[in-house]
Amino acid sequence: MTDPTPQPAAAPAAPLSEADDKLWASLAHFGGVLWILPSLIIFLVLKDRGAKVRVEAKEALNWQITFLIIYVVWSIISAILVAIFVASGAYSVLFLPGLIGWLIYLANLVLSIIGGVKVTQGGSFRYPFAFRFVK
Repeated sequence: MTDPTPQPAAAPAAPLSEADDKLWASLAHFGGVLWILPSLIIFLVLKDRGAKVRVEAKEALNWQITFLIIYVVWSIISAILVAIFVASGAYSVLFLPGLIGWLIYLANLVLSIIGGVKVTQGGSFRYPFAFRFVK
């Protein structure tokens, strides 16, 4: 049998210190180097514990979602282009779709690092183009 007495609700987590808030906010941006997972975890776990981490993790997460969409769309277009190049015998340009894919990832890498550095220096960072999926 189970005990019918209600269990007390778990106490909310303590707010982050100012230094920890800034640290996790910058890590949300730096985590973009590893794609979407770090910013998603930081946003879900720490968003209610610090104002800066809420804003910056949301911004980083929105960018990572945007980047993921761009990367998936480019991968589909790239596969189609490679098929066309192979069918037409244009083997000399087969490297272009892969090169553009690397440039897309490089943009993510650079913007994630810039965002992390700006937040580490005490500022805030807004990606130049990102859909705002998470409000």
